Order: sequence, then structure tokens, then C-alpha cells
Amino acid sequence: MEGLSVADANLVMYLHPSKSRNVSQSILRELGSLLFKFNETFDGVLLAYDVNILDKQAKILSGVHPYFGLRLKANLLLFSPKPDMLLEGKVVKLSQESIHVIVLGFSSAIITAENIRGEFKYRTKDKEELFASKSHKRHVIKVGTMIRFLVKSFDEEILHIIGSLISAHTGSIRWLDRHLEEDSEFDRSFSKLKSFI
Repeated sequence: MEGLSVADANLVMYLHPSKSRNVSQSILRELGSLLFKFNETFDGVLLAYDVNILDKQAKILSGVHPYFGLRLKANLLLFSPKPDMLLEGKVVKLSQESIHVIVLGFSSAIITAENIRGEFKYRTKDKEELFASKSHKRHVIKVGTMIRFLVKSFDEEILHIIGSLISAHTGSIRWLDRHLEEDSEFDRSFSKLKSFI
């Protein structure tokens, strides 16, 4: 899945002297407050971090009394979806007008009817709503299905994604992976056959 990246960051954290009794806990609390929120500095949503304190001695900041600054080195796991990136998520709700998806367990996505390719037809089978492919009967999207979709836009404030299933390499992950394997096996067999001719 695209949109995930690991970044090495050199940070300076400013702490109030009241936090000096347990500095490492204060640093973890400050970084923890940044989790699952979009941060412009990191240009993404912070999902996880691993931090090392570089300075054993804090520096009192002139002009910003009484705060002191600590230099940190952190490894950050960031989620920053951009248009035309492929994301994966689990379908949680489905209707004739839209497919609702959860990405990485925290970010919601919606794929509206105009962003679902014509190959998929909405149906109800045994009181279960689903989108089924007209050309591949086993390519089905229903509640609980893991799907791969393209990002059209990302709202940073509410962490909401608008997606698309227009592209041919989007849809049910299980079906896509199987279909790609079959295509690659067919291509290998065809190239072997071609070399004998």
C-alpha cells in the first residue's frame, strides 16, 4: 500500500521545568499527543514513533523562560495519502450510491457511485448488498471485503479520503491478487510456447 513512509527526524522539544522530574515520560506524552492527527511539519499523520534523546543536558532557552529544550532523534511512521496513490481498506458499509471503507483502522474513505467503474453492478443477494463485476463473476465487493482503490482527495482536518474504483487495477484485493497471478502464469506459458515456435 502506498501512502506509508518512515522518516528520520531531528526534533527539538520544549518542556516546562515542572516536567523535569520525569523528562522521558514527558517527551513520550508530548509525542503521543501528535498521534493520529495530521501534522503540517511532517506532512502526514503520525502513526508511530521511536525516539532517542540526543542531549543528556537540557538547554534553558533565552527569551522563552522558563522552558528548556532537548534535542531528539526520532523514527516516525507517517501516513500521507496523495491523489492517485493506491490505498487498501476494509469495506464497512455499502449502498447503491457509495462504498464506505476504513483505512488502517482509523481513517475513513468513501467511494461514490460516479467513482465506481461501470463493470460493477449493485445487487442484493440473500439480503446482502454487494457490487459484482459483470465481466468477472467472482470479483465481488461486499461488507468485510478488503479493497484496493485510488485516492482522489484527502481532507487533512478530519482524515477523510475520497476514493475511486475507476482504474482496472482497483477492486477486491483477493480477486486482484489471484487475477494478477493467473495473468503472469499465462504470460510465462505463452512466452515459453512462443520460444518453441
